[in-house]
Amino acid sequence: MRPEEDSVRGLVQLEGYLLWSAEIEEIHRQAALFTARLPWLTTAQREDVERVYTADRIEVSRAVLVRITERAHELRGEYTERYERLRARCVAAALVAAGAATGTCAAFTLLVR
Repeated sequence: MRPEEDSVRGLVQLEGYLLWSAEIEEIHRQAALFTARLPWLTTAQREDVERVYTADRIEVSRAVLVRITERAHELRGEYTERYERLRARCVAAALVAAGAATGTCAAFTLLVR
């Protein structure tokens, strides 16, 4: 791999890490807000509820990210395939147009002589 590719890959991994860390922090914040609405809980119960809430939310977030990642890979494949077909059609159309223009010029030259 080239150094530029390594750098891009590293930056993408860093971005993913930061986004996931922010998600975990938000989950912890929401767990605390949730238990704050349950004032009758003891400290131990509050900690248990926050732990379970956090674990459930992390599991859901991970599953969503996996589904999004899989779909993104599917879309990348579909769009790459469509792009390749479109590019082939454009090249073919350009060649046909160039051939038609060349043929027209040649025919015009022969008629003018």
